[in-house]
Amino acid sequence: MSAMDNAFSQALETMTVRIVPGARGIAHLRRLSAGATLETWSFDAVDGDRVLHPLILRRSPGGLRSTESLSLEAEADLIRLLDGSGVPVATVVHTLVPEDGLGEGFLMTRIEGETIARKVLRDAKFAAVRAHLASQFGTIRGTMTRVDAARLPALPFKPADVILARLASRYDSLGVARPVFDLALRWLAQNAPAPLDQYRLVHGDFRNGNIIFGSEGVRAVLDWEVAHIGDPAEDLAWISTPPWRFGELDRPVGGLGSRQQLFDAYEAACGERADPSRVHYWEVLGSLRWGVSCASMLEWFTSGRDPTVERAMIARRVSENELDLMRILTGTD
Repeated sequence: MSAMDNAFSQALETMTVRIVPGARGIAHLRRLSAGATLETWSFDAVDGDRVLHPLILRRSPGGLRSTESLSLEAEADLIRLLDGSGVPVATVVHTLVPEDGLGEGFLMTRIEGETIARKVLRDAKFAAVRAHLASQFGTIRGTMTRVDAARLPALPFKPADVILARLASRYDSLGVARPVFDLALRWLAQNAPAPLDQYRLVHGDFRNGNIIFGSEGVRAVLDWEVAHIGDPAEDLAWISTPPWRFGELDRPVGGLGSRQQLFDAYEAACGERADPSRVHYWEVLGSLRWGVSCASMLEWFTSGRDPTVERAMIARRVSENELDLMRILTGTD
């Protein structure tokens, strides 16, 4: 273990002993992810050999986040507010403070389960619940719609026109013309939905990969870092876009079920009917968003900013995305 790693683990243990009643140390520390600005760690608060509390640490060592992301403190505040609302989330145990010596971030309970979508789509232990998951997604989104926006921490306001303008700017910055993307941008500009009377909490990345599943269904929704106030149809659409179906194209909602299941459960949960035309608009916008992200990965890879195999693998999906966009725009999806 390097001196830096040792200092980190010692600081984490000191904080854990201070905030977790009965804890005398930590065990089973392992890094789950390590991006340029965000780390996720799993560990247990222990009393000798006895595990007292399984925990997750999300932290930004240098306090740097994407301009599109909430601060980790705001993300923790949002999760705290949602805990007990009916939206399944982990419980926030502690928000980091300067004296912790760990940067910015928060601790939350570790919820065991599966986040790898292909396993949920194919493993036998999920067979009994798979047919019900699209409905569970609709119920969760409907429950989010019932959350009083006035009670939420300060969140950015991102209606469709704001997101589209930022996406168009990001695409232009790549400097590579893609006719299918140009067609999608023109269609989106010409078919903008009417403003809503009331905007709601939107997760912003509501999809397989950001959901923990157990054999009984959804256990928690993760990664609220791009949550905002906007159109609930954005979440209904994002979980239905082709990248999150993992090859199960005949089951558009996460490769697991139908839009009708999603919409019916949404309406039952919040009393508001999903507008298929709005959701379709957001599916086009969401698919274009994914395509521009893939194209950005190509620029990162070819410029040498991130020459990893993972970047190249995502970048090659641009052509797949162009096909998806054509299918959605022509109504054959």
